[in-house]
Amino acid sequence: MWNTKIDKGFFWIVISLLVVGLFVFISASLGLHVREGVAFSRVVFNQMFFGLGMGLIALLIGARIPIEFWRKYSFYFFCLSLLFTVLVFIPGIGFEHGGAKRWLDLGPLSVQPSESIKIAATLYFATLLVSMGKKVTDFKIGIGSLMGTLGVIAILLLLQPDTDTFVVIATGLLAMLFVAKGSLKHIGGLIGAGMLGLIILILIRPYLLDRITIFLDPSKDPQGAGYQIQQSLIAVGSGGIMGRGMGQSIQKFNYLPEPIGDSIFAVYAEEWGFIGSITLLALFGSFIWRGLTIAQKSSTEYGKYVATGIITMIGLQSLINIGSMVALFPLAGIPLTFVSKGGTSLLFSMAAVGIVLSISRDSKYFSPKKK
Repeated sequence: MWNTKIDKGFFWIVISLLVVGLFVFISASLGLHVREGVAFSRVVFNQMFFGLGMGLIALLIGARIPIEFWRKYSFYFFCLSLLFTVLVFIPGIGFEHGGAKRWLDLGPLSVQPSESIKIAATLYFATLLVSMGKKVTDFKIGIGSLMGTLGVIAILLLLQPDTDTFVVIATGLLAMLFVAKGSLKHIGGLIGAGMLGLIILILIRPYLLDRITIFLDPSKDPQGAGYQIQQSLIAVGSGGIMGRGMGQSIQKFNYLPEPIGDSIFAVYAEEWGFIGSITLLALFGSFIWRGLTIAQKSSTEYGKYVATGIITMIGLQSLINIGSMVALFPLAGIPLTFVSKGGTSLLFSMAAVGIVLSISRDSKYFSPKKK
């Protein structure tokens, strides 16, 4: 890979996030092992081998594959990702956890197929945008294509239910439509309709309504629906300026729910403090800025749209996770990219990064300078 011209700055930002994530994950995993007797070896295997190990391979392969390959086969990848996700509803293959059917049981591994839709939907919708050209401003073509793509995804994700992932995907595709110069009036109307739909969904799904209620008043129901955010805020506050030190979190042992999953930022903040938290935010900020710069300087419209979608989805998911742990957003059930438990999420996130690196190879960064 080093014989090709890639954005090495972006590459090393990702490596830095992976290194930080590895140390935080190991520390948080020890707390869960002590508290619940979870087989530490299985947790590490799923994250290290399936997520990190295979993810690095996916990243290296993705960085070498020309972006036009993904454009050529994007429709087939999208269809395969949808079929892959349908498997969660088949008894004996898919299994339920916490009231949601999002995972496949593959022996020593558990896989979340919806993660594949993020990449596949991005690749496919970028293909549609390129084919639209200037017709993207036409309501039936621009908004119609977006609604058709999201409609199929919504059926599968909202039935699981996985509202958070759907919101992330919808935002990513909307950002792509914006970059493609879709009608701002149409985009604004769609955002308004989406907000209305989300409000209706919140009203008919009690667990979503509980999230909003607790967000508005974090002190409400401290032993029930508000327990996780209460313990998260205690953990973050306990970190102070410099933190307790790596491995020294108290909350991860007896109090904090999902210390290696949704709540892992709270563990990190307790151990590394305000300075460490700002450093992690700076890394994610650099990831977003560098990734969007690659998108802007892509030599092809397709590369621009794909990079925009990928960076928007990864960046938004990370910011929502961190924000929900400090009560800036309602509590969300999505992992912190590159850090939280979730071998599937890590694998597909690194595959997506590989695609962005491939786009950077053909970007205007490396175009010959005119004399």
